[in-house]
Amino acid sequence: MTELTTPRFGTIEFNADDLVTFADGLIGFPETKKFLILQHKEGSPFRWLQSVEEPNLAFLIVDPLTYCADYSPQVNATSVASLELLEETPHLVYTIVTIPKGKPSDMTLNLAGPLVINAVNRKAMQVVLDDPKWPLKYAVQRAPAQDSIAA
Repeated sequence: MTELTTPRFGTIEFNADDLVTFADGLIGFPETKKFLILQHKEGSPFRWLQSVEEPNLAFLIVDPLTYCADYSPQVNATSVASLELLEETPHLVYTIVTIPKGKPSDMTLNLAGPLVINAVNRKAMQVVLDDPKWPLKYAVQRAPAQDSIAA
């Protein structure tokens, strides 16, 4: 068991098997490759993508299908090969959430750069989609008012 102390979550205990590895980092954070996915709170659709290498770095993420039921990104073959995804491989797709301070109703999702995770080998990638159907800032008109985002 390893411990990580973060300003947002305090001390987190985790195993090596809990890590998700982004070989190329995230867009804007190429040096940060190891992350944990943390539940926001019980029953919430939100998760936190917490960097293990940079304790101050965490992103709010969500399964995009929670807010965009027809979201179906086409991931290119190179990315699929890098992640070692086969048709039957369990995988997860998240999007990074942006909430302007004090304006949760203005929440947006980055549908143009989903996070794709191979649930078996824990390899992950932020994929850049070349489809104008999926915007960088997808406005979520109906923020879940019953779910506080504050950590």
